[in-house]
Amino acid sequence: MRFGILGETRAWYDDGAEVPLGGPARRALLALLLVRPGEVVSADRLAEELDPGGAVSAHALQSQVSRLRTALGPAAAIERAGAGYRIVVAPEDVDACRFERLAREGRAALGDGDPGRAVALLREALGLWRGPAWDGLDGSETARAAAVRLEELRLGALEDRIEAELRLGEHRAAVPELRELVGRHPLRERLAGLLMRALFAEGGQAEALVVFEETRSHLAEELGADPSAELAALHRELLSVDPSPSPAAPPAQLTSFVGRDEEVAEVAELLRVARLVTLIGPGGVGKTRLSVEVAGAGAARDEVCFVELAPLRDGADLPQALLGALGLRGNGLQPQGGPTTPVDRLIAALSGRMLLLVLDNCEHVVEEAAALAARLLATCPRLRVLATSREPLGIIGEHVRQVRPLDDEAAARLFTDRAAAARRGFTADPGLVRRVCAALDDLPLAIELVAARLRTLDLDDLVGRLDDRLGVAARGSRTADGRHRTLRSVVAWSWDLLSESEQRAARRFTVFAGGASAEAALRVCGTDGETLESLADKSLLEPAGGGRYRMLETIRAYGAERLDEAGERDSARGAHARYFLELARTADPHLRGAGQLEWLRVLAAEHDNLLAALRWAIEAPDPATALELLAAASTYLWIRGAAASVAPYAITLLDALGDTAGETAGDTAGDTAGDTASDTAPDGIGEEYAVCVLLAASGSAPGRPVWRRHRAAAEQALAAAWPGDRAGRYPAALLLWLMRSASESDPRGAFALVSSQRDCPEPWARAVAWYVSGFGSLGEGDAEAGERALATAAEGFRALGDRWGTALALDVLAGLAGGRGDCARAIALTDEALALTGELGALEDSADLLVNRGDLLSGRDGHLDDRGGHLDDRGDQPDDRAAARADYASAADLARRAGSSTCLGAALRGLGDIAALEGDLDEAERLYGEALERIDPHWVKSLGNRVRTLAGLGRVAEARGAGPAARKRYREAAEAAGGPDRLHLMGLPASVVESVLEAVSRR
Repeated sequence: MRFGILGETRAWYDDGAEVPLGGPARRALLALLLVRPGEVVSADRLAEELDPGGAVSAHALQSQVSRLRTALGPAAAIERAGAGYRIVVAPEDVDACRFERLAREGRAALGDGDPGRAVALLREALGLWRGPAWDGLDGSETARAAAVRLEELRLGALEDRIEAELRLGEHRAAVPELRELVGRHPLRERLAGLLMRALFAEGGQAEALVVFEETRSHLAEELGADPSAELAALHRELLSVDPSPSPAAPPAQLTSFVGRDEEVAEVAELLRVARLVTLIGPGGVGKTRLSVEVAGAGAARDEVCFVELAPLRDGADLPQALLGALGLRGNGLQPQGGPTTPVDRLIAALSGRMLLLVLDNCEHVVEEAAALAARLLATCPRLRVLATSREPLGIIGEHVRQVRPLDDEAAARLFTDRAAAARRGFTADPGLVRRVCAALDDLPLAIELVAARLRTLDLDDLVGRLDDRLGVAARGSRTADGRHRTLRSVVAWSWDLLSESEQRAARRFTVFAGGASAEAALRVCGTDGETLESLADKSLLEPAGGGRYRMLETIRAYGAERLDEAGERDSARGAHARYFLELARTADPHLRGAGQLEWLRVLAAEHDNLLAALRWAIEAPDPATALELLAAASTYLWIRGAAASVAPYAITLLDALGDTAGETAGDTAGDTAGDTASDTAPDGIGEEYAVCVLLAASGSAPGRPVWRRHRAAAEQALAAAWPGDRAGRYPAALLLWLMRSASESDPRGAFALVSSQRDCPEPWARAVAWYVSGFGSLGEGDAEAGERALATAAEGFRALGDRWGTALALDVLAGLAGGRGDCARAIALTDEALALTGELGALEDSADLLVNRGDLLSGRDGHLDDRGGHLDDRGDQPDDRAAARADYASAADLARRAGSSTCLGAALRGLGDIAALEGDLDEAERLYGEALERIDPHWVKSLGNRVRTLAGLGRVAEARGAGPAARKRYREAAEAAGGPDRLHLMGLPASVVESVLEAVSRR
């Protein structure tokens, strides 16, 4: 049997037939029993609710219950329980309960980045409503209160459904409904924000700004309040404030653009009405140059992000490449964790951003590029995509434009222009020029390469060689694509003009991913500077700025085939891996010292090469080199927040090593712990194995089984590598090992391992040991000793010039200063840490510190009184509270730009604290609820914000007089903290700790 209270109270049999309930008294009785299915309702309350102020006797009530039992039959039992009654039905059989479940699941799907599923769930939930909840029970106080709660949930579900529809691109259909809802709820800022986004996506920027002004006016007139930080931030977006960090701009061009002005105008015009345009054509036809001109000519009104996909070897790396091009990165102070995937972060960063995304050279990752472009376009309504590929992406709504060879006049002009650059005073018979261009099928790349040869050849000589070379190339494979044969003939002809030493250097250069420095090219290619310059002069290599070279992808693909034919592939890849292993080893100690910023830039420029070297070592297979590469690059990966990008490789490597790897590591680690030589690989793999386990675990869910399987053996290997009196090779592993182990049920072994390094000869490891020892003293209740240890750690990091470690220690010292009431010092320390994270370019770290500063400014000893007021607030000064709100809003903005759900949750928690301090319990509850959905519970650094959020919900419930709900939230807070005895480590306000402990004691 099913029951309906979302409208007139009704009941139905399983076959859909309606149950005859009888008169209004019985319907009202059933509705009251269904407010909380299965809970006892006292007879006195039933009598009062059925006839407020009347005199319904116990006998009359019993009679009504008996008649209702008869009407319902055996399918739904109404039991007498003590002094009341209860109806025994499953919550899922009541439409209100089913609605709440579907609404929760819909919101969760929206938070997980699955708007399609969210729309389906929320539409099903909202479809259960047939009218006002508990229709006809206007005189019942209980029904009125429950109806108000359900109507609020209904409105929230409606907002969630519309937001999900907007993410799917359904803006036009949403605008009329949103206008009507905003008219009925003019003070509801989320509805106003949704309408502004929908209008803007439809090109109605002016209308969206009007909505903001009207909402601001309503808030001021009726509440005397300003718009929320979120709505104000959306307003700023609409005014086209440039975001930071800046996305990758199209590459600057060193040569003139010839022959495609009309095509530039056509594609630019198409992009004004189409959201996906793909330029297709053979390699070398000029797709990339055309996309650069379209993006750089200001044809698009919005900002541009240019993503070169040519360096990618695997489509799985595509989302991470887009994040890098957008200027986004992971967390630098701790490993990135949580369920948020790179695609989720892209959606979070782009969902409200007007941007033209140029995806260049999609052909080798066309399936992955198509899937990602479709997902982003569906969920980011203000995004447009311009792609270049040798084939269409095959997405509904795609506008395909074929890029054809130049016309005769343009081809001749291009050849003459480039020839004049190669040879001063170049003049030629137009007939000869036309003959060369026609032989090259008027392909721009072919023309560029051939014209460059005029540095050393006369045009007559070039024409004399041209026919023979093209004839040889034309006798290639008949099964190959015709356009590919044409391009191959051009590249092959240019290649054959190189000397043997130039060909060897060019084919070995193909092992680089994303270009190479001159030093790397000299070493891996086994050549000299003159040869590299000659290859650049002949357009086989291109100067990429900063002393680096890059190779066009078409030439690189051809050279890779020649590398395989020469049997040099393994030799070149091995030399490549050895070079970047040596580079990573050289850089590693500098990353913990004064050269940190410089070496971070060096390794960031070689990120793709490090991954390429790692892939080769795993595929070779050469597990020793792979382990050493991972370990040597680990500090860089952790500081830059890129550890998750190598987690799949670490997992693959551990799987290849098998379960005996840990035993082998434990047996051999002690023999090599003191070996710090950089020119030979260590005999054992113990410490490298432990680092590999840490990196594998940084991959969130996929890494957790690996962590459980390898943790014990890796800890044993790490302990052997760091006995206390000798230093291992990778000090950063100590810190990250503790952070990874801190959320384990028994982290004491990891804690003892790191603390034992206070006398270690390695200064950075000593600083880490003092840092960890400080937490140990705090855990034992000795705050003074803990602060001394942390100050020692900070000085140790600062003396080394390490911004990363210094920021870690300053963050904790600021928390201690704030805890004892010295807010001025706490804020000064936090400001210093913020300056350091700013130098590191750590968006998420800066967001975290801004939240901490907001906590200090808002005052963390205030508590709600019984009426929702506040007592003992340290941050009750208007200026302090306004500054705190600004910090939380800035943190939320940074978190959204970085696509960090956990940091956004922390910022929302802070805004919830402000709302609670100002007595706005409804807003506080909303913000706390949104924060709780976003904060990742698996990382130790996010535990404090999760506990504070749960405690905040408890305080709101307590202020409303809802004791059971408050105690439930306080108990959840204690459980999240790992038990009541760990609450003091969370940095909670003292009043909240007392409330939590009281609730736990009354369990």
